[in-house]
Amino acid sequence: MVRRNSSSRNEPVNHQNAASMDHQGGDFDIQQELARLQEMIYESFHIPLTRWTMVDEGKLLDQLDLIGEKIPECIRKALAVLDQEQEILAEAEAYAQRIIQSANQKAAQILDETGIIQQAQQEANQIRQQVNQECQAIQEQTIAEIEQLRQVTTAEIQQFRQNSFAECQKLQEDADTYADSVLTQLEQELSQMLGVVRNGRQQLYDNSAKRTQSIAPNKTSNPVKKRLQ
Repeated sequence: MVRRNSSSRNEPVNHQNAASMDHQGGDFDIQQELARLQEMIYESFHIPLTRWTMVDEGKLLDQLDLIGEKIPECIRKALAVLDQEQEILAEAEAYAQRIIQSANQKAAQILDETGIIQQAQQEANQIRQQVNQECQAIQEQTIAEIEQLRQVTTAEIQQFRQNSFAECQKLQEDADTYADSVLTQLEQELSQMLGVVRNGRQQLYDNSAKRTQSIAPNKTSNPVKKRLQ
């Protein structure tokens, strides 16, 4: 049973489509799952004339487990982006090797067709130098892109961790507030019940005393009073 905020009862909560897409294999969205958790509470049975709502504990715990399972998955996806660094470098190196091989083949073909060794060597050297410059430019560009991607990913992971910690802390504070409100309400109800019991006992004592005085006015002892004491 949770306490429901009366000011939020009429607010529309329409996250079913987004939540269903997420459970069917879409990208995980922490905001959508938290909104679904809120929706589960709002759609639960509301006790009339009170601010209390009956919540299905199993569904609530399942949703919390889902969020707890998906958060590490999001972090793993972010880390997987960093692992692509070696793959990108390997592809750039393979591309450079293919260019060099193509240049060597072209140089050999020139030597075979023209017989001008010096000219072929000069062209081969020019091609090799051009290839080296292109490879160097590609490598530098690739390294810069990887570094930029790493910085962006690291910042996103840090922000995600901070948001997750803040949300967990907020949930803990809300849980403490809710528990305190429940205990306060219980204390008030117990105090009221104790007052009713005391009033009932006092009424019983007064009625017994009146009957005793009317039947035996000379007797001073009251068995009910002794029991009440």
